[in-house]
Amino acid sequence: MYRLLLSALLLSSPLVHAERLTIERIYGDPDLNGPSPRALKIAPDGTRVGFLRGREDDQNQLDLWQYEIASGTMQRLVDSAALGEHRELSDAEKARRERERIAQLKGIVSYRWSPDSHKLLFSVDERLWLYDLNGKPGAQLRALTPHGFEVNDAKVSPGGGYVSFVSRQNLYVIDLERNLNYQLTHDGSGTVHNGEAEFVAQEEMDRATGYWWAPDDSAIAFERYDEAKVDEVERTEVYADRSTTVRQRYPAAGRPNVSVRLGVVAPRGGKTHWVDLGRDADIYLARVDWLPDGKRLAFQRESRNQRVLDLVVADLATQRQVTVLSETRPTWVNLHDDLRLLKNEDAFVWASERDGHKHLYVYGLDGRLRRAITRGTWDVDKLLAIDEKGGTVYFAANRDDPLQAQVYAARLDGSEADRARRISEGDGWHEAVFGDNAAAWIDTYSDPHTPPQVSLRKPDGSRIAWIEQNELKPGHPYWPYRDSLVEPTFGHLASEDGQDLYYRVYKPLGYEEGKRYPVFMTYYGGPGRQYVSRAWGAHFEQYMAQHGYVVFALDNRGTPRRGRRFSDAIFRQLGKAEVADQLAGVAWLKAQPYVDAQRIGIFGWSYGGYQTLMLLAKAGDAFAAGVAVAPVTDWSLYDTHYTERYLDAPQANAGGYEASDVLHWLDGLQPDKLLLVHGMADDNVLFTHSTKLMAALQQRGVPFRLMTYPGAKHGLSTPALKKHVYAMIAAYFDDKLARVPAAAAAPAAKGNAAR
Repeated sequence: MYRLLLSALLLSSPLVHAERLTIERIYGDPDLNGPSPRALKIAPDGTRVGFLRGREDDQNQLDLWQYEIASGTMQRLVDSAALGEHRELSDAEKARRERERIAQLKGIVSYRWSPDSHKLLFSVDERLWLYDLNGKPGAQLRALTPHGFEVNDAKVSPGGGYVSFVSRQNLYVIDLERNLNYQLTHDGSGTVHNGEAEFVAQEEMDRATGYWWAPDDSAIAFERYDEAKVDEVERTEVYADRSTTVRQRYPAAGRPNVSVRLGVVAPRGGKTHWVDLGRDADIYLARVDWLPDGKRLAFQRESRNQRVLDLVVADLATQRQVTVLSETRPTWVNLHDDLRLLKNEDAFVWASERDGHKHLYVYGLDGRLRRAITRGTWDVDKLLAIDEKGGTVYFAANRDDPLQAQVYAARLDGSEADRARRISEGDGWHEAVFGDNAAAWIDTYSDPHTPPQVSLRKPDGSRIAWIEQNELKPGHPYWPYRDSLVEPTFGHLASEDGQDLYYRVYKPLGYEEGKRYPVFMTYYGGPGRQYVSRAWGAHFEQYMAQHGYVVFALDNRGTPRRGRRFSDAIFRQLGKAEVADQLAGVAWLKAQPYVDAQRIGIFGWSYGGYQTLMLLAKAGDAFAAGVAVAPVTDWSLYDTHYTERYLDAPQANAGGYEASDVLHWLDGLQPDKLLLVHGMADDNVLFTHSTKLMAALQQRGVPFRLMTYPGAKHGLSTPALKKHVYAMIAAYFDDKLARVPAAAAAPAAKGNAAR
């Protein structure tokens, strides 16, 4: 009956000819976003742009392409399927891709330009290849490693003479001219790893590599870590046809981390020289950079409690070290990749949040602050490039609007600290990639009604050429759904401490005044990710809006890009400020005349799943149902770097851990309001989080729904799993929210048939 009413409404609507999104189409081929290039990189000589592109019949199978700037021509260089061996990836490579959130991708998932811009380095199924643009047709590809030899994190040396990579926990180098291979480390096995980034570096510190070339090819600095002291967690990965017991070294909050050393070795091998990392061994090696002279090494040393970050410069010849800068905060110091060591000045550019907002500064190598490059009550997102000769710094920021990302330029001498120039065109979201010397840059732009458009730009922001205009016109994958696209509206409301909370709301397709609609409320809510933005995407939100829901999202305190007062509200207790802010959003929703307050459903994944559980447990009366996918339930089970950053160590904040755990609040979780979802091979938020929750709810006699995915990791990354989980989520909310509660039926019966 309900579907018949829906059909009748649609037939009487002017939108009858507008095709609506389906779950199958959102996660199907070709990519609904259009032909969107990824991993865009300008060749060092500025003549070409390299990128990866998925196929029309499989958006996750990536091939290597180039755009030649002078001729304006685009060409596929390498067909990844022709090189693939269809072999099982190593466990190390699977784990790396999961950390980098690219587990669903196949073919060529990364590549690097050679310094002369004539060659590209990449791997397919962990076999290393070099493509020579100047090679004869049919002879442009050269295999650098044999079949079955595992390869990770391959790089071309800055001088172009070598290729390096990690294999089976050791560091290797290939001399390209002599065609000789060198194994630089030999003790990598068991718990010892050379040239790799440890688990928390990959997962939480945004550092995927564990080695760094000197700018003159003279040496390689590398991390050696030993995880012998890290607790082994025995977990069972359940697959469709088998179960595997995995003993994973997992550094849970309050428990030991890996032991880290920093070594320097010549590219053809020899004795390793070890760099002194300080008296305290219980630290994080956060970042490593070479100074331009190739004789000094800069490393960032972060304290275990993450309240101190030291920038240390080590002279390798004299072994003399100087701590040139220390960042401290009473809560935590955020890591960044915004260090640039200047060539024309004995100084460096550095990002700091010391005034409450992230800004760029110039420091001398003597540690003295020389000048501010940016200033204001807004945040720099990322340092993009420096043109030292022209005296200009380029960066991304949210200066004009917290919901946008724009690209700006300011003088290196600090004369424009208060008046940086915006060079990106169009309100919305810009992702920028600059070439060497900032001679040109690539802009990937979108807004809520514009799919990602990729263009090549001059330093002043003017367009040189389209790389992918990606117009929403006939033939575009999204074109059949264009007339059903629901335009979001944005606004803000106040948190309990008076700060602005930004939200995005979609009214249902075919919205009619006087009707009340169910609400699909979604969020992430945790540190490190802004959810509400003026960008393209949110296809599942569109799906729900096109199927009769008000769709609402709000970024609570603790989320990024809003300054330290906003982010620090969660320190030492999670699930408190976030819940209060989401409930402020609920109060706003209930005040809207088109919202049925009895039919509000909530959904979140990972930290968002944790948020769902806390909302249901603390304020269950406000919601009709909730979905939690891969949620953290007990923070003592989560990893050191993430958890201790916000909660401190369990030994120092036992009360904060207890108050932050879902299990502490479970008496408030009402029967039959939860759908719990988890991958049964998740090595990030371990499946144990959900099994503990299941057992606790069962002991309390609280019924709930459950869906587990055999063999699936944290992201449920395959198209089939995405289709299944989102179809299930939509059906669950249909079941829980489409029915009109008896108390609400009389005043809103007609409107509630909207879906």
